[in-house]
Formats: sequence, C-alpha cells, structure tokens
Amino acid sequence: MLRRSEIKTLLKEQPAFDDISNCMRGAARFPNRALLKEVREIVALARKFNREVVVPHVLELDRKKQEDHDFLPWDIVKKANEWGFFTMWLPRFFGGHGYNYHSLFFFLEEIASECVAISNLIGVHYLGACAIFCVWNIRVANEIFRDVAKGEKTGVPCLLTAATTEPGAGTDCEEPELLDRGTIACHAKKVEGGYRISGTKIFISNGHLSTWHNVVCYEDPARPSATAVVCLVKTGSPGFSFGRQENKMGQLGCPASELILKDCFVPDRYVSMAPQQVAGLKGDHSDKTRKVLSHFFATSRLGVAAFGTGVARGAFEKAASFAATTRVNGKPLINHEWCQSLLAEMYKNAASARLCYIEGAYANAADGMTRPLYVKPLFYLFKYLPFDWAENLVSRMMSRNSVTWLFRKIQLDWQSEDQRFRAAGWGAIAKFIATDAGMKNSHLAVELMGQAGIRHDREAEKFLRDAKLLQVYEGTNQLNRVNAFEAFVGRHHPGVRVYEHE
Repeated sequence: MLRRSEIKTLLKEQPAFDDISNCMRGAARFPNRALLKEVREIVALARKFNREVVVPHVLELDRKKQEDHDFLPWDIVKKANEWGFFTMWLPRFFGGHGYNYHSLFFFLEEIASECVAISNLIGVHYLGACAIFCVWNIRVANEIFRDVAKGEKTGVPCLLTAATTEPGAGTDCEEPELLDRGTIACHAKKVEGGYRISGTKIFISNGHLSTWHNVVCYEDPARPSATAVVCLVKTGSPGFSFGRQENKMGQLGCPASELILKDCFVPDRYVSMAPQQVAGLKGDHSDKTRKVLSHFFATSRLGVAAFGTGVARGAFEKAASFAATTRVNGKPLINHEWCQSLLAEMYKNAASARLCYIEGAYANAADGMTRPLYVKPLFYLFKYLPFDWAENLVSRMMSRNSVTWLFRKIQLDWQSEDQRFRAAGWGAIAKFIATDAGMKNSHLAVELMGQAGIRHDREAEKFLRDAKLLQVYEGTNQLNRVNAFEAFVGRHHPGVRVYEHE
C-alpha cells in the first residue's frame, strides 16, 4: 500500500478533483474536515490505480472471461491486495488502515468509471465486511478482519463474501418484509459446539475468490425471520464446496458463484448471530432480523449506487471523447447542438446519481449501520490512536462479550424506526436512481457512437452490458422503489399496505 506521504504527493499532482470536489465543498453537513481530506486522498489513489492497473487490463479481462468461463482474475485481486484495498476501510483497531466509509463510495465510483467489474471485486469484499458489521459481533469481527490484514502482509489475499441469495428465493432474501414469504431452504441445525449447515447459495459475487463466507441460514426455514443465523464458513471446510460460476451478460471480471453446503459444521466461535446470542435485547428475533437486514442493504445499496454513478460517468466520458474526435458534415461532432444537448443530459444523469449516493452516505452515517463509527470521540480515538495501542490494548477489549453487547444495544435497541427507515429509504433511492442513470447513459453512449459504439475496443458496449446487472442485484430496482415508498410515503398514510400480494 502507498504511504500517506506518497498519497499527499498525488494530491499535489492533481489538486482539483472535478465534480467530486464540487460535491464535497457543498457538503455543509459533512461530519468533519478529516473525512473530506480522506476522500480526496482516496480519489487520488483510485485514479492512480486506474491508470496503472485497470485501464491496461480492462478489455483483456473481459475477453479472457468470454473465452474461458472458468477463468478467475487472481492477478487483479493480488494487485488490489498489494495496494492495501482489502484492509483500507477496516477500522485500525481490527488491523485495518482505518479510512472512513464515506470515502469507500467515492473510491468505488472512480474505479467503476473505467471498469465496474474490477470495482466490484473490491467492493464486494466490503459487502462481506458489512455482513459482519451489521450484527456487531465484535469478537468475530476482530478475528476475521485480522485474518484479512494478515493476508495483506503475507501477499495471500483474504477476501470476504456475503451469501444471502438462494435458488428459490432471490429478491425475497433481500427485503426484510418479504423474507418470510420466500421459499427458503438453507437449514442450520443446532448441534453441540455449533451448527450444521445444509443448503445452496447462488449469485455470490467473488465466491470462488474468497476465504470467508457470511452465510445466512435458518434454524426453521418455514419461519426464517424468527430463526435466522449468520455464520462464517471458511473455504475448504468439510461439507463446503463451490458449484458453477454464473454465465453473466456483464461484469464478467467479477465471478458470481454457487456455494454448496452439505452438513457443513460451523463451530460456535464463527457464529456471528443466532437467536440465543441476542435473546437479551428488546423485541423478538424477527424484529432483530429485520433490523440487521435493513442495516445491511441500506449500506450495500449505496455501494451499488456508486457503481452505477461510475458507469454513468464512464459512459459519458467515452461519448464525449468520441464526439470531440469525430467529424460530421465537416465539423466536430461535439459542435452540433443536438450532440451538446445529449452530452449535457448524460452529464446531468451522472451528477444527479452522485448527489444521491452522497445523501445516502450521510443518512447511513447518522442513522444506519456505520453510525457508531462516526461518534466524534470514537472517530478521533480510532483515527489517531497509535497503532501499537490499537493492536494490544483495544484488541483485547474487542474479545469481551460486554463490548459486543454494548454495540448491539446501540444498533438494535436504541435505533428508532424513523432512523432505520431514513437509512434504508435513502439506500433504496440512491440505488435505483444511480443504476438507472448508468443504464441510460450507457444506452445513449452506444447510440451517439453508432457502429463504433458496439465495438469491444471502444468500451461503450461493455458499459451497457455491465450496467444492466446493476439494476437487478441488491434487490431489483422495482423492489427498491417499493422500499422507498414504504420508508418515505406509505408509512405516513394510515391504512396503506406495502408488499401486498396482487
């Protein structure tokens, strides 16, 4: 990973950060100046990674996957590991580099502006981290995140996944209110010393590349929300295996895997949430499951919104570059008024999408999963505490059950429904606005470029293939619209019922 002094040099080379700087200057509610500084550092680092790693390999990676369905992009993963990207947003007291989660979304947009598949390779790892954060089992987080940090030091990447989707229940697994209506089959049987897990998970991004998998399973699949269990399964565990890789239209560089569990034993030390663990908190287990899923998807959908914004921006930049270098009727295409109007529309789409995920990030910091990390005393303690102290003193504290109890109390008991709905609603809005913008701009770029737009080497058609998938995962955009309606409209009108069968 680059040292902070090297990142500061990058900032001097590129003192202005275009639209991102403009957004951040207008962010009057940004929690503190330290966050703004880190965002600028991260964007500089992302741009350097794009120049040196992504741009030279983006088309080659896409071609390799088309030619060899079983190909895995280990070279890109190892490069990202060398640059420190798999620990950069893990708190320092867990062995990470401690950059704030706000900056992650800007990073994902920047990488996605060149290749959303590579952005997803990194972003999905933090989806796995979110699955650990949202249950706030600090002891498990401490062990797993330190395993990730060890992978950075040894040069052997240790990636995380989140495994929720099942063959008979896709979108139903991705919305708390629909979980009990889905055809759930992943069973967790309580046995002495842990659980035995049996079932299949599908469309798990980075599955074949990851070391640890956050598997959501159920003691009684007929009552999933009341019996949900979240546990960590390590690649190579007896009873765990990989199935096929999905043959996707887009984002080929990020594999989507099938995970198969057949009587796979998970010891209690790797069970991050189970009914008996949270029995002392308020409400029944169904209520806690809804809050955990709400926290998880409120955050993960912001990541997808950042991908969508990156695609919208990348498609705009390819179209603008084409228009500036192509002549029509004796003058540059970009000098035609119709072209200028189209490019202005594309620019508007990308800028609007960015503003939405930034607003969602504010809501998440104030009311969502990452709220405890932005309490000012804790924020500055974790940021400036000497690393040796964080390693020795704070790490020991993390293993205490009382610390896990406190964080769970804050997130599961002390969070109001209004706070939960604000975070979830803005996650949903950002997701469907940004991914629709990515799809729209990709389509417009292909139209503007004509025959050149469908050539692989011009990349516009790749943006179009990549963008479509964004509208589907982390809950379809139709589902996210209903989620936003529930959060901001429906619940304020007595008698309105949401998620009703037709």
